[in-house]
Amino acid sequence: MTVCATPSNDLASTNYAYCSVSDASKFHAKGWDRGFALVGNAVVLTIKGHDAVPNNSLALNTIQRQHLKVSKGDEIPVERFDIPDKFKLTAVTVELEIFKGKNRKEEQIDAKVFSKEIVRRLSEQVCDLCCLLLVGSHSEAFIEYCGINYVLTINDLALEGHDNPNRGLISIETTFIFEAAPGSSIKITNQRGAGTQIFKQKDLNFQKLGIGGLDAEFADIFRRAFASRVYPPDVISRLGISHVKGMLLHGPPGTGKTLIARQIGKMLNGREPKVVNGPEVLSKFVGETEKNVRDLFAEAENDQRLRGDQSELHIIIFDEIDAICKTRGSTRDGTGVHDSIVNQLLTKIDGVEALNNILLIGMTNRKDMLDEALLRPGRLEVQIEIGLPDEKGRVQILQIHTSRMRDNSFLSADIRLEDLAARTKNFSGAELEGLVKSAVSFALNRQVNVADLTQPIDEDNIKVTMVDFNNALQEVQPAFGAAVNTLEMYRVNGMLDCGEKHKHVQETAMTLVEQVRKSDRTALLTCLLEGPPGSGKTALAATIAIESEFPFIKIISAENMIGYSETSKCSLIAKVFEDAYKSPFSIIILDDIERLLEYVNIGARFSNVVLQTILVLLKRLPPKGRKLMVLGTTSMSYVLDSMDLVSAFNVKLGVPNLRPPDMKKVLEGLGVFAKRDLDDVVEALDEEIPIKKLLMLVEMAAQGNQDDDAEDVYAGKRKIDKNYFMECLQDLA
Repeated sequence: MTVCATPSNDLASTNYAYCSVSDASKFHAKGWDRGFALVGNAVVLTIKGHDAVPNNSLALNTIQRQHLKVSKGDEIPVERFDIPDKFKLTAVTVELEIFKGKNRKEEQIDAKVFSKEIVRRLSEQVCDLCCLLLVGSHSEAFIEYCGINYVLTINDLALEGHDNPNRGLISIETTFIFEAAPGSSIKITNQRGAGTQIFKQKDLNFQKLGIGGLDAEFADIFRRAFASRVYPPDVISRLGISHVKGMLLHGPPGTGKTLIARQIGKMLNGREPKVVNGPEVLSKFVGETEKNVRDLFAEAENDQRLRGDQSELHIIIFDEIDAICKTRGSTRDGTGVHDSIVNQLLTKIDGVEALNNILLIGMTNRKDMLDEALLRPGRLEVQIEIGLPDEKGRVQILQIHTSRMRDNSFLSADIRLEDLAARTKNFSGAELEGLVKSAVSFALNRQVNVADLTQPIDEDNIKVTMVDFNNALQEVQPAFGAAVNTLEMYRVNGMLDCGEKHKHVQETAMTLVEQVRKSDRTALLTCLLEGPPGSGKTALAATIAIESEFPFIKIISAENMIGYSETSKCSLIAKVFEDAYKSPFSIIILDDIERLLEYVNIGARFSNVVLQTILVLLKRLPPKGRKLMVLGTTSMSYVLDSMDLVSAFNVKLGVPNLRPPDMKKVLEGLGVFAKRDLDDVVEALDEEIPIKKLLMLVEMAAQGNQDDDAEDVYAGKRKIDKNYFMECLQDLA
């Protein structure tokens, strides 16, 4: 047939091919009131008769002629096309472009409304994807909508029962999915029913991803950041909300923040995440730092402009975000670079032209350093604390790190991960991994002959046993754990029976410990142990802390702050309290408070800065779900009383010196004197004596005969001569 132009512009927008009325009857398909023709062995067009078209001619519009690469007057093969069964399309993906040139003004198209209009106009027309002659090219259609002419390029078809259909029939059930052509100014909204599968896996098994102990945190992350992205864009549009664009993971080092961000990127169907280490964004050139931030969002901006709501999710991961997003005005470098970074980041996340296809994940150990504007809703609004794992979480983490050993029979049968989890309170995920590595090192070392490294290694007999883990527990200590070894130094002789008064003080203190442990109304409890120098206050505080079995125990003493400035002391004290808030149960010992305050009688000097810091921290409640007990010791309670520090403690307990009956009990407990000498020794002592002085006298007397070993005295192999003890007493008088 001879190609000619469509009789009028109105007919051109119908996308039909026209011929004479007599010729049209030749193309009528069975069961249809219209005809279909395979034109140019390439595309199937709906044929209609028109009086203005001559016989043996085929009228095609401009788009059809361009696609078939024919001109008016050319001859083109045309044959009837019979519609097969099950030929109706379920979905069509099309690319939209404005006909004849780019429109600078942005055109916003409601995909739901436009789809209905296209179906109304093109219903019962055949849609082609790949042409038979022009391999790889796509069919096009011409549509006038709201005064603007659009070209629709067919990119993909979905036909029930066919994996890769080349053509199909448009019906009222067909759904159109739109994409904006590159360089066009079309913005597509309210896209229906596509892009809902954002996760690669059907089920989210975090243990398979190497993440343990964070089930509750992942549940919060999914609910806040991803639940809305599972639904079709049109549902979210009708709800009138936007997706969460930012998430902040904060918590102690080693708890898995970076691992979570990395695995989230692997789980999602979006683009490959961009991982940015905070300092990498900085540049010495003016304006370059801000450009680096803009470049991070360039792909997301272009994708949203082209595809609208159907844009893929773009993930940007900021590790150590506190390095570049400090509170504005806090940096005194004179350049203002850090302030500019924050401003640029805020503009991109939540500015006038805010993106809806991004997810910014920030990670930090110092949430307090971030600019508060970043943390409000619409920015990094989902803030998840990745804390220390609980016992169940520690079991999961240990299972992850020992699974390969168990599968390859390197793990001994005597190892119970539940017992290890119970013994690793306040271990972070990284510290648990270090524990496993340490245990493996002991197992590997057994197979190595250090005397002859050339000997072959018996790989089959490598076994990691419970003994290896016990050794590893001595080697790997948690950063937020109980400093038991340090506390043991304050009670070298253990806890001796010092009489009823000391026993009453200890029992009262342990009752307070149980109150903190069990009471829902007691999140913070402070207790001051006061008494004469050497009366055993620090040893008693250390004993209370150790027997509490709280997972976090730290002692703050002046001996660890020698040479520190007032500001450094305050920072160190505040850091210990901040670390304590990360544990469910914590005890902090403020030892020898007057020394911490640098108090001296001459001139009555003391550090008011440190005093105010301690006063504030003693009254500051820990976060929800955390319990804290503070034990203070002092030999000068009258001084602290004048500073209003004694009243800051909830409970005040007096630790007295030893009286004669108490001294006798201590010496009986040590077993260093013969029973017949005990009464004489006690009678020779003062009416009251500090326990530290009594123990010093016993130690001096135990060294009395240099030919004997002093350890024999404590082992019960010999006794101290009371006469020599009297001489030592006179020397110390």
